[in-house]
Amino acid sequence: MNKYCLLVLLFFVTVVASAQERKISGTLTDRDTHEAVTQTTVQLLKSDSTFVGGSISNEKGEFALTAPADGSYLLKVSSVGYLTYYKKLQITDGKNLALGNIVMNADAIMLKGATVTGQAVKVTVREDTFVYNSAAFRTPEGSTIEELVKRLPGAQISDDGKITINGKEVKKILIDGKEFMTGDTQTALKNLPTSIVDKIKAYDQRSDLARVSGIDDGDDQTVLDFGIKKGMNMGVFSNIDLAQGTQSRYADRLMGAYFKDEYRVMLFANANNTNDMGFPGGGGRGNFGRNRDGLNATKMLGTNFNYEKKDKLKIDWSVRWNHSDGDVQSRVATENFVSKAGSFSNSLNQSYSRSNKWNARGRLEWQPDSLTNIMFRPTFSYSTSDGMSTSTSGTYNDNPYNYVADPLLASSIAQMSADSLMVNSRSLNSISYTQKQEAGGMLQLNRRLSANGRNVTVRADVDYAKTNAKSLSLSNVHLYQVKDATGVDSTYQTNRYLQTPATAWTYSLQATYSEPLWRGTYLQFRYKYGYSRTTSDRATFDFSNLGEGFFGSQSPLYRGWNSYLSMLASPYESYRDQRLSRSSVYTNYTHELEMMLRFVGKKYKLNAGFMVQPQSSHFTQNYLGQLADTTRSVFNVSPALELRYKFSDVSQLRINYRGTSSQPSMSDLLDIVDDSDPLNVHRGNPGLKPSFTNSLRFFYNTYRERRQQAFMTFLDYSNTRNAVSNRVTYDEITGGRTTQPDNINGNWNANAGLMFNTAIDSAGVFNVNTFTNLGYNNYVGYISLNSTSGSQRNVTRSLSLSERLATSYRNSWFEIELDGSFTYARSKNKLQLQNNLNTWQFAYGATLNFTLPWGMQLSTDLHQNSRRGYADRALNTNELVWNAQLSQSFLKGSPLSVSVQFFDILRQQSNFSRAVNAYQRTDTEYNSINSYAMLHVVYRLNLFGGKDARQQMRNKRPQGDGEGPGGMPPGGAPGGVRPMGSGRPMGGGF
Repeated sequence: MNKYCLLVLLFFVTVVASAQERKISGTLTDRDTHEAVTQTTVQLLKSDSTFVGGSISNEKGEFALTAPADGSYLLKVSSVGYLTYYKKLQITDGKNLALGNIVMNADAIMLKGATVTGQAVKVTVREDTFVYNSAAFRTPEGSTIEELVKRLPGAQISDDGKITINGKEVKKILIDGKEFMTGDTQTALKNLPTSIVDKIKAYDQRSDLARVSGIDDGDDQTVLDFGIKKGMNMGVFSNIDLAQGTQSRYADRLMGAYFKDEYRVMLFANANNTNDMGFPGGGGRGNFGRNRDGLNATKMLGTNFNYEKKDKLKIDWSVRWNHSDGDVQSRVATENFVSKAGSFSNSLNQSYSRSNKWNARGRLEWQPDSLTNIMFRPTFSYSTSDGMSTSTSGTYNDNPYNYVADPLLASSIAQMSADSLMVNSRSLNSISYTQKQEAGGMLQLNRRLSANGRNVTVRADVDYAKTNAKSLSLSNVHLYQVKDATGVDSTYQTNRYLQTPATAWTYSLQATYSEPLWRGTYLQFRYKYGYSRTTSDRATFDFSNLGEGFFGSQSPLYRGWNSYLSMLASPYESYRDQRLSRSSVYTNYTHELEMMLRFVGKKYKLNAGFMVQPQSSHFTQNYLGQLADTTRSVFNVSPALELRYKFSDVSQLRINYRGTSSQPSMSDLLDIVDDSDPLNVHRGNPGLKPSFTNSLRFFYNTYRERRQQAFMTFLDYSNTRNAVSNRVTYDEITGGRTTQPDNINGNWNANAGLMFNTAIDSAGVFNVNTFTNLGYNNYVGYISLNSTSGSQRNVTRSLSLSERLATSYRNSWFEIELDGSFTYARSKNKLQLQNNLNTWQFAYGATLNFTLPWGMQLSTDLHQNSRRGYADRALNTNELVWNAQLSQSFLKGSPLSVSVQFFDILRQQSNFSRAVNAYQRTDTEYNSINSYAMLHVVYRLNLFGGKDARQQMRNKRPQGDGEGPGGMPPGGAPGGVRPMGSGRPMGGGF
């Protein structure tokens, strides 16, 4: 009996103990907006400030943590843009403690320039949206958001500025969910300072049509949505950044914004000649030759306007002017895979360019009532571009670097000509000018017919473009394997002046209808009629074979063709060549009929359907003495499937499939041999078939809030039936090529990626993130074994594997990130074993940020970049790239900062890059300035909110009684950290 009593007693004690969780819970809300404050660090401390445990508020602002024992504790709540909240707690009898609603106050002083001491979670996930906290990615003082995007897990910025995140290209930038410079991602990246950004969201945004009608048209766009810090959505703020450097470098940037109630205006100005490199210099972390393509100077003016009256009217408008000047010198070495015989070429090119472009885009969305949505999007642009270039090139039947150091020197050419290694050489001068005017618009009307999903949409699009282009090219070719009648090497000149006016009209009309069948099931129809007409009338004036030195006294100048044309014996109009002149008219009529079933459940969304597309084209052309008049009619079928399954609010699977047809160009279908350039002859193919591509994508993401772990993986696969490839016949004697398009099967590719980010501790001080990418391509094309045989089918299989692993530690004054990356590339060629590649590129190093006393900040990064596996030993290099910045803040609230930047301190960064595809390997070296120093002066003017907010700024030090917003805990700040607003703020920035 005593045993049974003891067991019952033990069971009772266990139940009571399990019930005494000492759970501390609450909800965080914004004082001004009354919205939930998410992703906020909540810490439980002992009375002596020793860390006990931590948590992060969820999307509803809720948090929960557990006290290990009864006693006195201190609750600390910290978030970017808010005053740190302290509250003394007393836990007794093992009871839970519900704190209810905790109101967070915006920190006006932090917005003025104090350094954030709270630890923010790097990345969280909500359904299909990735949310990145800017405070968790510390960037050097004065940085723009481009530097922030570079550090986001899963994000990449290519050499040409293209942004990809989680394997998808970013097509649009939003600011607080509002459109910003639509169609232009670079303006935001290069001009918005990181200091105004709170969170960045990455997600897929549906098209205007899909958003209002619910009908998926396959036109989703991946967007980056930058959220402005709390408290900055009312008032005036500006950022002026002036910089001068050694090597005549300069970078000036101006940004101003006015936010008030329902509207906001932002102005931008930018002028620099640093290739917009930002900081750190872009050469670290395995980026060989990145942003080093010549000496480029750009100028920009822009304005963006947003107005929103909730559920009634939205107006977005942006206008920008861009100017660029380019001075690009490149040395290019190429090995062509078009023949089993060696085919190598080298060129030295010098080009100058300048351009101006005005662009205006707008959106007006009006909801006259709760059932009707009207949207109008106008676009306008005007641009001019000038270019002039000179180049010298040579083609060889073996690798010239096996015989000489510089293949383009006259002495080298003479030596290789004597050894029968030279095939041809060419010198080319050219001048060009293009003027383009564009205008267009979209008008869309949607009407909901019932509350259960029945709706109808009508839409009209129209676009017009007018182009006027002029160009002059002077080419001199030397053929070393072909002799003339006198027994010496053959030469010929091609001198031509072209005038090419062109116009293009496009319009379309479409209607959609959605009919609910039963609960959660809809039948959707879409019909679209499209019309396009393009006309071109190129006049060619040919004055070739006047002798190698006929225009030798002239040098290229912008639009300077008159100085050349005036040397002709007759007016240039008399040299018109009717055979080489080309006029064409292309008219296309398209009908699209789409039917789709849409199923919506609690956990899933499924769209399945198909589109049929009858298409008729009419093409006329007068070229090379032949008048072509042809009509083509085709019938395309495109199936589509999309599944979204939600395992939870933070875990989701997406599967997308779409089949698309594409037609060969009408000019490729004409049975015409274009020999206007004897070294590059093009032959048409009337037998070309349409190609069909299957595209499949799997995407999965999840998030473990308690451990602050974000996971994402994707797999993309596509194959193309009847892909168009070029049969290339290479003439070993002249170095010329004859290409003819032809259909081929066997092309497919797959790409997979994985991103994982985790905090090692509950406070988020230690963090690890990794991004892995695996790609495989099966390229099928044609090569010519020799000049007398036809092209043969060749397969090139390419495998690429890349990995970036980074771990970081951060506290209130110090951050260090250690990172390593590698890219492995393997390429196997079926018929050309000598062109197989097996190369590695890897990098490793550290990035450090120090917030020092008296408003000083030091940022530096040091990375070793290495290449291995190249047959040319000169490419197996090591580059140790070191960049640094030291900044000092001044004045009350730190609105003024002065910084010194040092780029490539060790002078080891190269200008070399390599690109490989199925047809050739190209090595390019550009002129650029990599190593220099710059002095930046940054000033911020910030007037946020109304009278109360500005009074809070002037008071600077928040008042508190040791419990509540901004209050000091007994004995001072925990861990010796100076709280916000206590004395002089540390560091600069908003």
